[in-house]
Amino acid sequence: MRSFALFFVAAGVALAQTPTFYRDVAPILVQHCQTCHRPGEVAPMPLLTYSDARPWAKAIKTAVLSRKMPPWYADPHFGKFSNDPSLQPAEIDTLVRWADNGAPEGNSKGAPAPRQFTEGWTIGKPDQVLDTGVDFKVPAKGTIDYTYFVSPTGFTEDKWVKEIEVRPGDRTVVHHVVLYVRPKGSKFVADAKPGVPYVPPADPVPADKRPPQNDQGRLYGINNGMYEMVAVYVPGGVAYRTLPGQARLIPAGADLIFQMHYTANGKETVDRSKVGIVFAKEKPKQRVVNTFILNESLRIPPGADNHRVDAKVTLQEDATLQSLFPHMHLRGKAFEYAAKFPDGTTKTLLRVPQYSFNWQLTYYLDQPIALPKGTVLTATAFYDNSPNNAFNPDPKKEIFWGDQSWDEMLAGFIDLAIPVDMNPLDLARPKQGAKAGTAELR
Repeated sequence: MRSFALFFVAAGVALAQTPTFYRDVAPILVQHCQTCHRPGEVAPMPLLTYSDARPWAKAIKTAVLSRKMPPWYADPHFGKFSNDPSLQPAEIDTLVRWADNGAPEGNSKGAPAPRQFTEGWTIGKPDQVLDTGVDFKVPAKGTIDYTYFVSPTGFTEDKWVKEIEVRPGDRTVVHHVVLYVRPKGSKFVADAKPGVPYVPPADPVPADKRPPQNDQGRLYGINNGMYEMVAVYVPGGVAYRTLPGQARLIPAGADLIFQMHYTANGKETVDRSKVGIVFAKEKPKQRVVNTFILNESLRIPPGADNHRVDAKVTLQEDATLQSLFPHMHLRGKAFEYAAKFPDGTTKTLLRVPQYSFNWQLTYYLDQPIALPKGTVLTATAFYDNSPNNAFNPDPKKEIFWGDQSWDEMLAGFIDLAIPVDMNPLDLARPKQGAKAGTAELR
């Protein structure tokens, strides 16, 4: 009799520990999943309610066991990041056991408080919203050149931006958006006018006539004060945020320039992308500048399965590194950032061993890193141009830098914090009479 009693006690404990949706699963979804898994966002289905999640229980189990979800590609041995959504082993175990036991609903009285979202935005309600100014008809077929749209801000005074988020009008055709600030009087895409889509002239130098590959990178994003990047949209990307006491600058009289990369998907559609802005309440102590390390000299041989390209830049002033965002195209395989400090020490800042073109993440450092003047930053990209790459458009071709997805890029985006009164150009511009470095802001 005693053995039977122990059996029923053990069975009762096991039953009591069976996870239910409201008590055990919903808190995990609220914390880790619902930012994307809700109506209007990038994920394919919402996970806000039991009726939303129940049909996907087995798929959720498979996704969390494989670490496919939540998406996160950083090697845990290098760097700690504040926006790491990775599940803890206990959370994975909860989701797996919930699916294995029939995905029970449980008592709704145990449900966590629902998250509050502003429809259409992850930054809350913006203080101001601007868009491309025109409904742009995206064709069903063919190559679509980078297209620029001018959105005048009408700002009569300098504006400091706390958060900024670009939202595509039609995610199915928007490959990416780069948002530039064009100060008053700038000649950047000078022929582009509000309300009129603009395509710049093609590069007159053919790709195969460019110099051989080297590792001399430069910093992109500011061209002698002609423009500055303030936000980027890519699949899986996040809003651009700043820490307390920081903000980005949009000068009085500036225009916002939307650089749109569209990819035809077989169906004609219309896009009108937009940007939401949250302003800082007061002038910040630090200015945040977004730029990226690039190397346009890359040449990827036909069939190469692990071709390496480095891009090195030397900072000419002190700065603080806050975030890292690797960008490549369809042949992108892996990506790394490293810093060599003036005292000779080196540090791997981020390693992404399995890059995903379809889900491109920004990695926000848990603790920002001081980069003294003279620090050499290196962005290293690895490419798979072999037949083994299922996404490779043509493994028989030599590949060069280019705008389209079948070309390639090495773009290591970074957010740098600098004193509010510092000219960002000084980050890469050696003082007069000093030895020229490898960095250039353009």
